Amino acid sequence: MAGTIPLGRFCWHELLTTDTDAAAAFYTKVVGWGLIPWEQDPSYRMWSADGVPIGGLMALPDDAKRMGAPPHWLWYGSTPNVDDTVAHAYRLGAKPLSGMIDVPNVGRMAVMSDPQGAVFAAYQPAGETSGHDGKPRVGEFSWHELATTDWKAAFDFYRALFGWEKTDVMDMGPGGMYLMFGRLGVTLGGIYNKPPEMPAPPHWLCYARVPDADKAAALATKLGGKILNGPMDPPGGDRIYQCMDPQGAAFAVHAVAVAAVVAARPAKRAAKPKAAPAKKTTKKKTKSAKKKTARKQAKRKPARRAAKTRKPLRSKKKPAKRTARRKGRLR
Repeated sequence: MAGTIPLGRFCWHELLTTDTDAAAAFYTKVVGWGLIPWEQDPSYRMWSADGVPIGGLMALPDDAKRMGAPPHWLWYGSTPNVDDTVAHAYRLGAKPLSGMIDVPNVGRMAVMSDPQGAVFAAYQPAGETSGHDGKPRVGEFSWHELATTDWKAAFDFYRALFGWEKTDVMDMGPGGMYLMFGRLGVTLGGIYNKPPEMPAPPHWLCYARVPDADKAAALATKLGGKILNGPMDPPGGDRIYQCMDPQGAAFAVHAVAVAAVVAARPAKRAAKPKAAPAKKTTKKKTKSAKKKTARKQAKRKPARRAAKTRKPLRSKKKPAKRTARRKGRLR
């Protein structure tokens, strides 16, 4: 089974919060997730997209509160051997935040912070690995962004640990460089140096893909959340908002642009004005021509009637000629 577990997949996303019921009501409306109680412990509920579990919802543990941890989202990276991965992470400078956690029939995991201080978890599932490879769908987490103090060192750490690959680097000017990374050719997130005005320590921000980012953000504020940044339109026509839920956990919503629809709109608008006048002009000409023809016919009607009355007078001898020809008298 261990050989079938992918390395470095974002396979689970867990919300640890101070009010699970309020969080459940908030995210099911804003993102559109469903909720499934966990059979082994109904107090732990699972977020679902189209009926498929994608993450979990649980109360923030007391020991985490004592350490000063606020409500937050935690992502899990899959690994075929979590013990080796954790040991490797510690050698690279990571710090443990939990010991090894074994959950029967679920798997083995550990929570830690990277060398710059951002929190994540390594997870070896007992059965099939959740999530999938390829582009994320609506309702899934589509982007993972790391705000850190040394983007180059941070990427080197995760590349060595999970095998992530660099897909692109973008110069943001005064904002510095923005490195994009992914797996198997699919870009899944970015890493950048957090600006001085950002008071939070290094941290990960998880983006949930929604059909309409504007509607999701408006609903988030209506339900007690806050917009931290946005709207933003990254290259490609996507739209994002960075938000905070009512309990204080940061998250983001992300809508992907449909390139085919955007490209088709200008062509349709340009075609309609050209086609419409031609049809209208043709109809007008046809109606006008019919009216003129009707007038001419009206003027000619008396002449045609007179001609019909005169025809019998001119053709009185015709029947005789035809009769003679038939009998052969004119030959």
